[in-house]
Amino acid sequence: QVQLVESGGGLVQAGGSLRLSCAASGGTFSMYAMGWVRQAPGKEREFVARISRGGSNTDYADSVKGRFTISRDNAKNSVFLQMNSLNAEDTAVYYCAARYLFPSSSDTDYSYWGQGTQVTVSS
Repeated sequence: QVQLVESGGGLVQAGGSLRLSCAASGGTFSMYAMGWVRQAPGKEREFVARISRGGSNTDYADSVKGRFTISRDNAKNSVFLQMNSLNAEDTAVYYCAARYLFPSSSDTDYSYWGQGTQVTVSS
């Protein structure tokens, strides 16, 4: 059983940056592909980014491509999401998620989820 805890959310002005962190425990972190998923008020959950077990393969939603960067540190059992050039449409609760072995760009493929961290971008 993998436990995930996100941190780093907050209130930021449009054009600003935030870095989200997700700390994992309870499993062999390097065996899990990781993803970030967000959910805005009144909207469905949306895939944001994913990263392979070793970190060499990443993928992004078109809406964040070029602005967000996902990375991981297997020695520290952590995954990160660097978010730059934020805009109001990025306002959402951001969730860290884990999937055994293989990455996926579908949020429904992930088995383990954190509690989420709120990101609010003011315009």
